[in-house]
Amino acid sequence: MKHIQASEAKAKFSELLDQVERGETIAITRHGRIVARITPDEEAKRQRAREAIKDILELRKTAPGATVEEILQWRDEGRRF
Repeated sequence: MKHIQASEAKAKFSELLDQVERGETIAITRHGRIVARITPDEEAKRQRAREAIKDILELRKTAPGATVEEILQWRDEGRRF
């Protein structure tokens, strides 16, 4: 969670809203104490998740299949054993 002073939050409110829209929670402080939090809308978060799932399912229809061996190989690429 990001902390920001109230005076700075006032000056950067639009930028803070962009960050919240991307899923970050912002704590607004006054004299070092949290006085408010800006959090993402839960319904919007669920809607983005539903859309991502739908996109993945559509992609799976056209993507070539992969074997278990290929998946394990991709997982292990760059690892030191």
